[in-house]
Amino acid sequence: MSNESSRAFDGAVLEMGQHGHEEVHGLSTSWFCEKWEQDKIDHVMRQMDRDGRIDSDFVPHHLGGKTIYRPRADGLPSDFLRDYGVSPDEEIFVPGNLLLNEGIGRLLDLLCVAGGVGYNNANAYVGVGDSVTAEAASQTELAAASNRFYKAMNATFPTSPGSNGAQSRDWRSDFTTTEANYAWAEWTICAGATTASGAGFTSGTTNLNRKVQALGTKTTGTWTLTGTVTIS
Repeated sequence: MSNESSRAFDGAVLEMGQHGHEEVHGLSTSWFCEKWEQDKIDHVMRQMDRDGRIDSDFVPHHLGGKTIYRPRADGLPSDFLRDYGVSPDEEIFVPGNLLLNEGIGRLLDLLCVAGGVGYNNANAYVGVGDSVTAEAASQTELAAASNRFYKAMNATFPTSPGSNGAQSRDWRSDFTTTEANYAWAEWTICAGATTASGAGFTSGTTNLNRKVQALGTKTTGTWTLTGTVTIS
């Protein structure tokens, strides 16, 4: 949100506008980080081998509605961990963020059918970096100098969550064993990459928002970040 501050109210977060007006209705965002450590991933891989779901060399990954195969060293996306009933080792909920000027401009262009790449499955990404630089509406990328990584959407995302489906959308990306292994301190939803490789990339986006808060340091495993945007 492009705001000066926020405060808790009746289980929600009330956003304070730039002119100091309290906004009960508007656009709000919450984030959910799930972490699976490598031992659980290895356990599921062994079970998948026994079930005949993968061969000894490759693991299926879902991308843009298609199934592709990558080496096992990449790890497992969260869909497979959920399929086998494996709970995350840690879950972190974070409310709020700063809506960036370039994201606001893109949303208005899309609303007016004035062109621009949408935040859909083929073009949207969740980015994670290690910078603790404060959010500013004029920012156009993650602030990290080198430890930044934009990851493509999981299959079927963005999607409507179970509650408030008409008013909310979830964006979700998995960061598997070899991806984004550094301190997670900032993150964003973005679209329109110019240097995308399918799995991840480091620059060239239109960022919808940015949030700065420590989530821990990833060294391996699968970490999943879901951003929920609600308009009310």
